Amino acid sequence: MDNIVYFDRYQQKTCVEKVYGDEYLRWTYGTIAGRLALAAFVKRAWFSRWYGWRMDRPGSREKIAPFIEKYELDVREFQRQPDEFANFNEFFYRKLRPESRPVDADPLAVVFPADGRHLCVPDLSRCDGLLVKGAMFSLDTLLADAALAREFADGSMLVSRLCPVDYHRFHFPLSGRAGSARLLNGPLYSVNPIALAENIHILATNKRTLTLLETEQVGKVLLLEIGATCVGGICQTFSEDSQVSKGGEKGYFRFGGSSTILIFPRGRVQFDDDLLANSAQKRELYARVGDRLGTLVSP
Repeated sequence: MDNIVYFDRYQQKTCVEKVYGDEYLRWTYGTIAGRLALAAFVKRAWFSRWYGWRMDRPGSREKIAPFIEKYELDVREFQRQPDEFANFNEFFYRKLRPESRPVDADPLAVVFPADGRHLCVPDLSRCDGLLVKGAMFSLDTLLADAALAREFADGSMLVSRLCPVDYHRFHFPLSGRAGSARLLNGPLYSVNPIALAENIHILATNKRTLTLLETEQVGKVLLLEIGATCVGGICQTFSEDSQVSKGGEKGYFRFGGSSTILIFPRGRVQFDDDLLANSAQKRELYARVGDRLGTLVSP
């Protein structure tokens, strides 16, 4: 299998991703024995709960320092020092200093909901695939709501993939009134491109949550958080049915790689040029939460 290549907005160059558990992923999705193991237990919720439990044990603290060193994390961004975490999971969903992730204050800016690698779809009715040309999941399946799927059938979408090395809290892209987070149950396959290249429908069928955000600028926006293998939980921290601010925290993922999805009404968001250009090449753009993903378009 090929290396995972993405474009870094800040370094202005293509990079090869350092994949946590790379050998395991390639065995699971690239061999017959791995696929049998995947079907038997890896995709099961109990497997992820068990792994999450392991990451909650005090002994898992020993993984923190080597992880920081291997993936070159900047500890100056952390609100707490590495030796202050009781276990690896606490470190994994750590908070950052606000100044390390400033929110674009331009009233026309729509911001990324998470640190990660991002792909956009400007018009869902004309999408020819995400990571693989011609391979796209069903909006009806993703939302588990036929009426909502029809309403957003020609909308635009942002898919944000969080690696285990990333900051794992997710935020609101716009201000507005956030409803409740509805759980849509499903299996827990990996959302790594190695797995998605085999089956893009994973994004639409994995365990996920759906929240409706009512905004003054564009109307209704759909916010989804997608679970994955070894994700101990999708945890919401916002107050449901309340007013929220652009860049405000919505929640966090416990251990594991994960994804978020934003769906906007048709023609109301103009994605930034670098996001559009890389997405057209089926290549993800790395960008951080709070930075601009695009601008609002007047009706």
